Amino acid sequence: MRDWSGKRYWLVGASEGLGRALAERMSAAGADLILSARNADRLADLAGSLPGPARAVAVDVADAGSVGAAAAAAGEIDGLVWLAGVYWPMRSQDWNADQVEAMCDINFTGAARVLGHVVPAMVARGRGHIVLTGSLSGFRGLPGAVGYGASKAAVMSLAETMHADLRKTGVEVQLANPGFIRTRLTDKNEFRMPFLMEPGQAADRMFAHMNTRRFAANFPRGFGAVFRLSQFLPDWAYFRLFS
Repeated sequence: MRDWSGKRYWLVGASEGLGRALAERMSAAGADLILSARNADRLADLAGSLPGPARAVAVDVADAGSVGAAAAAAGEIDGLVWLAGVYWPMRSQDWNADQVEAMCDINFTGAARVLGHVVPAMVARGRGHIVLTGSLSGFRGLPGAVGYGASKAAVMSLAETMHADLRKTGVEVQLANPGFIRTRLTDKNEFRMPFLMEPGQAADRMFAHMNTRRFAANFPRGFGAVFRLSQFLPDWAYFRLFS
């Protein structure tokens, strides 16, 4: 079990869904939280409802100036949890350029913007904890996931590279890859979502992973194993099954 008491963590994407539920778990465990997202009112409501110290710092991760200002307001932190993301279900035949760009820019490039203010300081201090949120949809290309799947695959690759580079520096990197979680984003889906989790269930799985020293966790476990094993299928079998 990790010691959370008095540790300052910056949660980016904390205003609702998985981020909000995870903030509740971490606050109850004793962490001092900095809560960020675009919606300042939701952040303030969350900060006021938590049992431990928490403050809201609004940020637009698509804007470099906003990210820089938020990082300065957050100050020195012990850990960062990246949870921000946007999503539209989309087939290649229905390509919406603005929405695809937004998914790539917020889900992946937004993470890179934030990490650019966090990683160098952690490396200089020789300590830190970074948790990135990928997705089961990032393991291989899925139908109807233009933009989202690619952006999550990029986050997952980034986490793997950072873990390889930083593993002996005192800066710990972890990756959480959830499946379907009931949120206003997945409410857009018109297809059946197997093993659909409530935000609290997903937060329990993610927080349990954060209390280990393992690099990656895919959940729900059985559903995650399907996607993990799909990487070993030949292309002809994969696309026949998943398309």
